[in-house]
Amino acid sequence: MDYMTIMLRTLLIYFIILFVLRFMGKREIGQLSILDFVVSIMIAELAVISIENFQAPMLYSIVPIVVLSVIQIVFAIISLKSEKLRDLIDGEPSVLINQGKIDEEEMRKQRYNFDDLLIQLRQNKINKVSDVEFAILEPSGKLSVIEKEKNKEKQSGPIMPLPLILDGKVQEEHLRQLSQTPLWLRQQMRKLGYRDIKKISYCALRDQDTFFVDLKDEE
Repeated sequence: MDYMTIMLRTLLIYFIILFVLRFMGKREIGQLSILDFVVSIMIAELAVISIENFQAPMLYSIVPIVVLSVIQIVFAIISLKSEKLRDLIDGEPSVLINQGKIDEEEMRKQRYNFDDLLIQLRQNKINKVSDVEFAILEPSGKLSVIEKEKNKEKQSGPIMPLPLILDGKVQEEHLRQLSQTPLWLRQQMRKLGYRDIKKISYCALRDQDTFFVDLKDEE
C-alpha cells in the first residue's frame, strides 16, 4: 500500500511541478537568475519531502509550491516595469574583455578567475584570448563572446554590443563605457527624428555612425 501511495504522490507532484514551471514561463527553464535558481531548489526540495513523508497531507507541500510560484510571477511582472528591481534580482552584464583587453578589476568584482574565463572561452570554441573583441558575463553566468573580425579591414572601431536605451531609459553605465554622455545620445536620437526617449524600447549602436532603434508598441 505504501508503494502505491508513493507512486501516486510522485505522479501528482510531477504534474503539479510541470504545470507550475510551464505557468512561470520559459525564462525559468532557459535562463536561471539567482532568484530563479533559489526558487527551483526550494520547489524541488518540497517535492522530495512530499514524496518521502507520505504520511503528511500533500497540501503541506503543494501550498508552499504554489506560493513560491505566485511570488516568482509577481516579481517577474514588477521587474518588467522597474529597472531597479530587475537589476537587483537579475543583476547586470559585466564586460570582462573590452576591445581585446581583459578587465581584471571587473573580474575581481565578479569573483571570476582566469581559469573560469578560459574554460568559458573554450566552451565558446575560442582558443586564444587574443581572438576576443568582447566577452560579456551575463546575469545568468553565461559568457557571451564576440570574436575579432578576421581578414577584413575595419573602417571604424569595434562597437560595444550593449543597449544604450532600454525600455525608454538611458543606460548611462553603457554610455560611459563608450566614453559618451546622455546628452550626446539624446542629440543623436533627435537627429534621427526621435524626440521622446521614453517611446524607444531598444537602441544600440550598429557601428560608429548608425543606430538600431526599436520603438515601443502603441498601447
